[in-house]
Amino acid sequence: MKMLQAPESILAEHYQDLQRKPFYPSLISYMSSGPVVAMVWEGYNVVSASRTMIGHTDSAEAAPGTIRGDFSVHISRNIIHASDSVEGAQREIQLWFQSSELVNWADGDHHSSVYPA
Repeated sequence: MKMLQAPESILAEHYQDLQRKPFYPSLISYMSSGPVVAMVWEGYNVVSASRTMIGHTDSAEAAPGTIRGDFSVHISRNIIHASDSVEGAQREIQLWFQSSELVNWADGDHHSSVYPA
């Protein structure tokens, strides 16, 4: 986990699939307006589990008890991002973190879903 002021170059690469959307300029402006906290979550079925905890992208449709349902005020001010696949997570981890910033650890029955054993 780290807090940083996201460089526009990283944001552009992170959101490359949205570059042709009309909201893209305001997204980049919002995401670069203050610090962000980047994290790598690891665990069994972590992509699905994290997306369940985070809730629907549109906060108006996010269930109470989810991060977006409880804390997000509008879809244009999305307060959290979650990778949509293990492959997406691997790409995003490489984008946001240097390998020296990642800690490898093992805990008995722990099996990483992002970094195969």
